[in-house]
Amino acid sequence: MKHIYLIINPAKPQAEILEKLASALQENLYAVQIWDNFTSEEHAKNIIPLVTQLCQARNVPVLINNRWQYVELYQLSGVHFDTIPADWEQIKKNLPNNIILGITANNDLKVIEWAEQQKFSYISFCSMFPSVTANSCELVRAETILQARTITTMPLFVAGGITLDTLPQLQPIHQYFNGIALVSGVMNAENPQKALQQYQQQLQNW
Repeated sequence: MKHIYLIINPAKPQAEILEKLASALQENLYAVQIWDNFTSEEHAKNIIPLVTQLCQARNVPVLINNRWQYVELYQLSGVHFDTIPADWEQIKKNLPNNIILGITANNDLKVIEWAEQQKFSYISFCSMFPSVTANSCELVRAETILQARTITTMPLFVAGGITLDTLPQLQPIHQYFNGIALVSGVMNAENPQKALQQYQQQLQNW
């Protein structure tokens, strides 16, 4: 069974975020990550508790992107790093035990090796396809996913530019990853629940 990991952009209108997230949460999600695209600390203070309240009601973990200090501040389930933090050893001492730890990887297998050594929870590969929301990521080669699977048994997610049209291109390597991470494919949809059902149907057909 393939999992779906949802990433939300807090810069969108708050009412829209909450309405679409509530719709998406009608389906099974691996986790929800809040992208650290906040306009201010006050903005974060307003939106994070509302997102966590919705997710906790459905028993879905909430992760913060990069801002690890928010984990304890807002009682979050974990943190997702875009890159290996330079001061990781110090950060690690300040994080609660048994939280979910994720990191973005591209074609550099050293990131996989580091995450394995540090006992991270999952890897997210970005970007599989050209993407507006993942425009800072290089395109990940299929062989990178295959090689990563020889390094680690932790869950591997693929992300970036995954739409209902591009998803079939991932079928040849589907046995090497555990799920997909989605942003605009769900949160820009008129009906996020229906969009997730369409993704799930394709994944189940593999």
